[in-house]
Amino acid sequence: MTTGKELWYLTRGSGAVALLLLTAAVVLGILSATGARSVRWPRFAVGKAHRNLTLLAIVFVVLHVVTTVADGYAPIGLKDAIIPFASPYRPLWLGLGAVAFDLLLALVATSYLRHRIGFATWRYVHWLAYVSWPVTLVHALGTGSDARTSWLPILGYLSLGAVVLALLGRAAVARAPAAQRVAAALAALAAPLALVAWYEQGPAQRGWAARAGTPAGLRGAVRRAGGGATALASAPSPPRSFTARATGTVRNRRTADGRIDVVISLRLAGAPGGALRLDLHGEPAGDGVSLDASGVSFVPATTRAVYFGAVTSLEGNVVGADVRDASGDRLALSLLLGLDASSGTARGTVRAVSRGGDSG
Repeated sequence: MTTGKELWYLTRGSGAVALLLLTAAVVLGILSATGARSVRWPRFAVGKAHRNLTLLAIVFVVLHVVTTVADGYAPIGLKDAIIPFASPYRPLWLGLGAVAFDLLLALVATSYLRHRIGFATWRYVHWLAYVSWPVTLVHALGTGSDARTSWLPILGYLSLGAVVLALLGRAAVARAPAAQRVAAALAALAAPLALVAWYEQGPAQRGWAARAGTPAGLRGAVRRAGGGATALASAPSPPRSFTARATGTVRNRRTADGRIDVVISLRLAGAPGGALRLDLHGEPAGDGVSLDASGVSFVPATTRAVYFGAVTSLEGNVVGADVRDASGDRLALSLLLGLDASSGTARGTVRAVSRGGDSG
């Protein structure tokens, strides 16, 4: 099973790779517009590399979106990755990421429909898609969990420098009046300076999480990486007793020996949030399962601790479980679930009672 920490690393890594690939695609796009080519890199090869890099960047953007939603650390749903500025978590800066994602989706859609919509329309959308690069960069610096660590700003500045150099080269060889080329070059220099000034006065400063729109409940559990290790900054105490609504999916699979595996994956609404998963294995019994073995995992959004345990009781749609984290903190869970096998959906209520620390 993928843990919250693994998803967090995937989210950060896929976002960084997507930014690098988009930067390379933009630079190649600008160079191809200048007619740049060589014996080893003819113009058609530059154009093909630009297209392939863009498609690969979109793959990593999709991976970044999926892992962000699946992580559960912040209250970010799939709709927040598509509908800009609707998320309760850093709405402006996360919304810019949604804008970049939508622009890339529009680029893919119009590329497939190019022969139907006409070259002029496709060309307009293609150039508009270039906007996704600066929007992606601002999104990364504005909402990325590594915005105050050294590697992300360095990555951003290197990407910014590569694009600025390409733009200056484009302005130098453009067939336009000298005044227009000088104005374009000055704009290519002024915009990055403005972005750097914004970063130094915003994301680089303490207190940015609150100003950016991070919910108060998450600001005490901001994760950071330093010295090659992942840690929690001022992590709050483990979740105590709570009741929360839950929605998710249910999957049934027959095994070779005629038994059945049932996997119920749930996301909790409200505090403490997070993800809960039940793995049940046993003999089929009517619409359910006669339990032989089980596994339960719970990852609350507030602490990122991982609780493991097993089902202690199973009566109809009522499930009891006992889980504990690495420190021995225990939770007794009671789930009242409604499962729809035809649609593969699950919903219900999760009630947890803290049992305190336990060395057993």
